Amino acid sequence: MKRPATLSARELAAAIARRELTVESVVRDCLERIEAREEHVRAWQFLDPELPLAYARRLDAQGPHGLLFGVPLGVKDLMDTADMPTTYGSPIYAGHRPAVDAASVAAARAAGAVIMGKTVTTEFATFKPGPTRNPRAPDDGRPHTPGGSSSGSAAAVAAGMVPLAFGTQTAGSIIRPAAYCGVVGYKPTFGILPWAGIKSQSPSLDTVGVLARTVDDAAFFVGALSRLALDVSSPATPRIGVCRTPHWHSASDDAQTVLFDAARCFEQTGAVPADVELPAVCDGLAEAQSRIMGFEAAAAFAPESLTQADGFSPTFAKLLADGRAVGGDAYFAAQKLATEARLAIDNVFMQYDVLLAPSVHGEAPSGLDATGDPLFNRLWSLLGNPCVHVPVGTGRGGMPLGVTVIGPRWGDARTLAIAGVLEAAVSRQN
Repeated sequence: MKRPATLSARELAAAIARRELTVESVVRDCLERIEAREEHVRAWQFLDPELPLAYARRLDAQGPHGLLFGVPLGVKDLMDTADMPTTYGSPIYAGHRPAVDAASVAAARAAGAVIMGKTVTTEFATFKPGPTRNPRAPDDGRPHTPGGSSSGSAAAVAAGMVPLAFGTQTAGSIIRPAAYCGVVGYKPTFGILPWAGIKSQSPSLDTVGVLARTVDDAAFFVGALSRLALDVSSPATPRIGVCRTPHWHSASDDAQTVLFDAARCFEQTGAVPADVELPAVCDGLAEAQSRIMGFEAAAAFAPESLTQADGFSPTFAKLLADGRAVGGDAYFAAQKLATEARLAIDNVFMQYDVLLAPSVHGEAPSGLDATGDPLFNRLWSLLGNPCVHVPVGTGRGGMPLGVTVIGPRWGDARTLAIAGVLEAAVSRQN
């Protein structure tokens, strides 16, 4: 058998259930991978090896139970954990110890997952980077951003440290790091997984999701937590809409090429992709998302703004100041536009099963001073549709690139299944 750290989450759970592997052996193998690469990648905000090892021994003594039994999991440091510090990426909360787990973390534990530690998040899941480096960067001495805000989660999965890690997305915090690090990122339909116990930035946008090695693992994980049958078995020939979005002019040549490569991969499965132009009402969604996020963040962080604002980075302080400058009428107008756009997009999905769109502008930028631009993700986050980033190839700099598969709201199962078709087609080409 392959070493445990290289197996998929589903394979690990099955092998442990058959008693071919112990949970402790799986955890030890992941810890070895972490030890080998963490000094360079810096994916973990908190990691005490004795905690997951002790938990693994307890699970082995109990015997298999739960769909995720024994599967190692990284938890973004935006999510509360009762047995580990939760800092939300801010010095304001250094050493903070929540009383209970976030609801999604508790669901993962109930399903048998082993929490390995807390992965790095940007400050309050916004734009000030943490120390994490992209493990896919060329070996030329120049670090590249892993994206944000689920920086550590994407890097940990990409580096083979864990098969799964929680991510959250308000603008582009799952899809963008997945794209930059060359892993699968799945942002479910808004509201499928609970937000309770997670530091909120924008309640009408914040969404829990996952970073994974494969589409099947992403479906397996979220299905286990949500009690949804997210089966990724191949569907009948899907109807694919190739969507350049209103921001096509901002996509690099590499990003544009990868979108067309993905469409050709679908053609090889018998599908006939067709170009789709989004309704005009969608043109202003990125700006509307930014206004809503800023307005709601200013309200969400009012307590810290009154008493601990000196602990904010200049980047975060500016985001809140911009949010306070958004008036109530502008906020209502942005929410009204989103409602109208959701109805218009629902009509588009009467003709297409999924849309195929760019995930990011291009390859992960070099340097660690910024985490990249979420422009291509903002509209889908505002609409609340399920999104799956699928790696497709690399750009001229050798860094990963891929595309986002977008489905109709509440159409997560079929969206994942079609993303799985693309993933398989890309694998056959490679």
